[in-house]
Amino acid sequence: MPYKKLHIETRNRVGYILLDAGSRFNKLSITTIRELKLAFAQLAADVETSSVVLSGYPGESFAVGADIGQMVHFSPNDAFHFAELGQSLFDQIESCPKPVIAALNGITMGGGCDLAMSCDMRIASENLRIGHSGAKLGIITGFCGTHKLPHIVGKNHAREIFMTSDIFSAGEALHMGLIDRLYREDEFWGGVSCFAERIASHPLTALSATKRLVNASEDTDLRTGCLLEREMATHINATHNN
Repeated sequence: MPYKKLHIETRNRVGYILLDAGSRFNKLSITTIRELKLAFAQLAADVETSSVVLSGYPGESFAVGADIGQMVHFSPNDAFHFAELGQSLFDQIESCPKPVIAALNGITMGGGCDLAMSCDMRIASENLRIGHSGAKLGIITGFCGTHKLPHIVGKNHAREIFMTSDIFSAGEALHMGLIDRLYREDEFWGGVSCFAERIASHPLTALSATKRLVNASEDTDLRTGCLLEREMATHINATHNN
C-alpha cells in the first residue's frame, strides 16, 4: 500500500521503515502512527524479512513526539484515544516476532523517545539529541514512557530526563544506557545496516523465541522464567534438529 508519512525498503532480509514526514521533524501524528502500525504488520508477515530497522534516516530527526498542533484541539476523550493508539503501536512493536532496531539518526524527543524505547535495540548517530520536554510544556507523555524509561535507565536517570526537560547528547544517552551503540555520522547508516543484517542472518525461530523470553523476564519471577525457557528451548531444538 502507498504510505504518506513513511516508506519501506527490504534488502538482505532486513526491512527498513523510514519515517519521512516531508519536513525537518517527523511528528507522531495520528496518520503517522496508523501508518506505522500497518508497516509493522506488513513486515511481520513478510517471510523474506528477519529483522526490522526503524529510522528517520537520512533526515534530521528520528521522531520529535506527538503533533502538538493536533493535540491542542483534543478533547479529554480525544487525548485518551490518542494515547491508546500510541500504546497499541508500541505494544505491536514489542510483540513483533522479529527483532526491531531503532536507528536514531538525529532529534528524538518526547513520544519519539517512547517510540525508540519500544524497540529491542537502539543505535544512534553522534548527531542524536534526545529528551522528554513534556514537563516544560506542562504535559506528560501518554505513551507509557514513565513506566518504560525507569526499566531502561533506572529511576534516577528517568527522573532527571522527565523533570528537567533537558536535551541530552548521544554520549550522555550511551552513559545512561538509553542507547546501546553509537556511531560517527559518516559511519552510522553502514553500521546500522551491517548490525541489522548480522542479526537477520540467524534463524528467525531462535530470534523470536529470544525476544519473547527476554521481554517476559520483566514480568515473571526466576522460576517461571526458567520454566518458560526450558519448554521453548525443547520445542525449538526439536524443530531445528528435524
